[in-house]
Amino acid sequence: MEQALWYLFAGTRGGENRARIVNALEERPRNANKLAELLDVDYNTVRHHLDMLVEHDVVERGDEDYGTLYFLTDRFDHHREEFETILEHMD
Repeated sequence: MEQALWYLFAGTRGGENRARIVNALEERPRNANKLAELLDVDYNTVRHHLDMLVEHDVVERGDEDYGTLYFLTDRFDHHREEFETILEHMD
């Protein structure tokens, strides 16, 4: 998981937006549309980043089809300190 976090946030161009998505989801679950509005990012861009975060088990989808909420995974919570370390290196 630690390698995936470094790749997602520090090793690719979209890392900053993915970190912003994670920080927004720490506050509360949100759907892709609300994340796009909150972060002032195109909806399709948010969906792309969410798909990557889901693929690497950082974020999980709720059960709804329309307006699906996204949540941080328990696995991510166990590696939160590594995420914080990565954020420090991104500055």
